[in-house]
Amino acid sequence: MITINNLTKTYKNFKAVDSISLTAKPGEVTVLLGPNGAGKSTTIKSIAGLLKFEGDITICDFPNKTVEAKKVFGYIPETPALYDFLTPWEHAQFIAKAYKLDDTWEQKIKTIFERLEIYDKKDKYVRELSKGMTQKLSIAIALLIDPRAVLFDEPLVGLDPKAINEVLKIFEELKSEGKSILVSTHIIDTINEVWDRAYIMNKGKIIRDISRDELEGRDLKTIFFELTEGETEECGQ
Repeated sequence: MITINNLTKTYKNFKAVDSISLTAKPGEVTVLLGPNGAGKSTTIKSIAGLLKFEGDITICDFPNKTVEAKKVFGYIPETPALYDFLTPWEHAQFIAKAYKLDDTWEQKIKTIFERLEIYDKKDKYVRELSKGMTQKLSIAIALLIDPRAVLFDEPLVGLDPKAINEVLKIFEELKSEGKSILVSTHIIDTINEVWDRAYIMNKGKIIRDISRDELEGRDLKTIFFELTEGETEECGQ
């Protein structure tokens, strides 16, 4: 579970996030939506432990910046944080050693690489890979540790339709395994079939918390635009 209680982040005199609370429950895909400047990126970076903040954030009941939390947490940033002169296989080796994974990690990453169609690129330098390939690699190494909670920040950007479909299948599988999945995205149409709960942000606040059961025949994109009054947000074609 990923839990945020009264998160506030202020940059000098600007309050980017204003006392928000949300929960990504086990066995659910929770999405975080909002127009540009809503505070999504600040929220994501706070969860990942990249910013100082006020409030409380826990990962599976552990404070988010602790070693215990990081052992059970997978994070896929919007811009992959990879090393240009390491290969995909060397990235996996690095993660396996850092997390003290058992000897089965090699077969596991091979399976993930093959599924995401990057196994044939495993010995190339990351600097030689396309944006889509680096995005797939970022997803693969996050899944290698078998996290109990996973944070995806714009995971579908740069992926081809086949890869998008595969990632959506991964979301469903993580759900079935009881994992907590939090997805920050602006491509609402693409995740329309997999989300369970949505938090809509605007101007630093959560302005709506809605479950799929509460739609009552409406669609999430329509609700989003009504609440944000048509503020700039790309929501798919």
